[in-house]
Amino acid sequence: MNTINEVKKQEEYIEKIKELNTGKNLKYHILTMGCQLNENDSEKLCGMLENMGYLKTDNFQEADLNLFNTCCVRENAEDKLFGKLGELKRVKEEKGTIIAIGGCMMQEKHITDKIKESYPFVDILFGTHTLYRFPEDLYKALIEKKKQEDILDIDGEIYEGLPIKRDSNIKASVTIMNGCNNFCTYCIVPYVRGRERSREPKEIIKEVEELAKQGYKEITLLGQNVNSYLRVEKEKGKPFEAYEGVNSFATLLRAINKIEGIERIRFVSPHPKDFTDDVIEAIRDCDKVCKLIHLPLQSGNTKVLKEMNRRYTKEQYLNLVDKMKAQIPNLTLSTDIIVGFPGETEEEFEDTLDVVRKVKFEQVYMFIYSRRVGTPGDKMENQIPEDIKHNRFDRLKALVESQIEENNQKYVGTIQKVLVEGTSKNNENMLTGRTDSNKVVIFEGDKHLINQMIELEIVSEHMWYLKGSVYDGSKK
Repeated sequence: MNTINEVKKQEEYIEKIKELNTGKNLKYHILTMGCQLNENDSEKLCGMLENMGYLKTDNFQEADLNLFNTCCVRENAEDKLFGKLGELKRVKEEKGTIIAIGGCMMQEKHITDKIKESYPFVDILFGTHTLYRFPEDLYKALIEKKKQEDILDIDGEIYEGLPIKRDSNIKASVTIMNGCNNFCTYCIVPYVRGRERSREPKEIIKEVEELAKQGYKEITLLGQNVNSYLRVEKEKGKPFEAYEGVNSFATLLRAINKIEGIERIRFVSPHPKDFTDDVIEAIRDCDKVCKLIHLPLQSGNTKVLKEMNRRYTKEQYLNLVDKMKAQIPNLTLSTDIIVGFPGETEEEFEDTLDVVRKVKFEQVYMFIYSRRVGTPGDKMENQIPEDIKHNRFDRLKALVESQIEENNQKYVGTIQKVLVEGTSKNNENMLTGRTDSNKVVIFEGDKHLINQMIELEIVSEHMWYLKGSVYDGSKK
């Protein structure tokens, strides 16, 4: 498929809808579920909608178009979607609002079947591989008054040049690849996002350069497995032509590090098995690459890791952490952990606690194992009872929280560079920003500091945030 022509075709549909909407002051509401990739997809959907003449509203009841961008990693996402659809039924009857549902959940047949059976008032269903066709689907729903189902079971293409409306004017996410080839046994993502497909280096560099020109200061590179960027293309013998020397994830980091105006580079999520020496060296050498690395653990037990199909052992993970700490000054780590995977024994769970004690993660994203239809984990025997899963989760949470104060104490009295994001949500008289290690800092300061990178002296720690004061340079 010629992706350039396809994008032009969708631009024509955007113009057609814009003409239909002229003078109507129509509004849209969007609910995004799931990961940062979903959030990035939603920014593209918002870009399309605003180019069509829709204005964003936070009130779903006043919206002329309600859009859901769904996630299927956790079961509660399904409950949330169906609950919201129930609320929308009356709005649909009274106002005639268009209802569209996209994202990962739409790649699951049992979900789309339930929607069509129980919520027949939904107008548009579209999947992860057909997001780019949303303008066409919406136009047909408006003009033909027919329900649109636009879902592909095959891997999609990469479409460049889609409109985008970003949530922030200083921090931006940039997708570098789509899909996943790892097939962890608990995870539905490879089945709904497809196989790995990398974006061309040239397109990524161009996007970041343009963001720098627009004043963006922090970039987060996104992918299900970012440190395998370009691997599939090399394996197939069809690598992209190198641009600015980029032929791997490590060289991509180095190329973006050179772009003037960008002050911080983050990335999520890497896979421990693919964390090669050249990536470690790039993180060490690149002054703009944040030294907080998200390194998903999932379990600290080698047997459980094998059943999860993670392809590393407890010892390999700890050795990797030691290697990274030895080479990268001021390294901090965050992680993901799943509690209660099928068959996990008490002793095996203790291995997870052991890794947490040894690594002392800066942040831990904890999840209770959730069965997902279509994954090998769902068919495994020895599913863990809910009460045991919750007990283990509580114990892990208590351990993590007991480490937070110790981790936070090391910041007190230090000078930290903080990207000021705005006023604090809890106190309009305070400003808030984040450190290199993603710690939230609140402080008193003039609002002209918003959107700037400044130095703060950390004066105290408060469990979930640090408190700082604007640094006057007196200690230098």
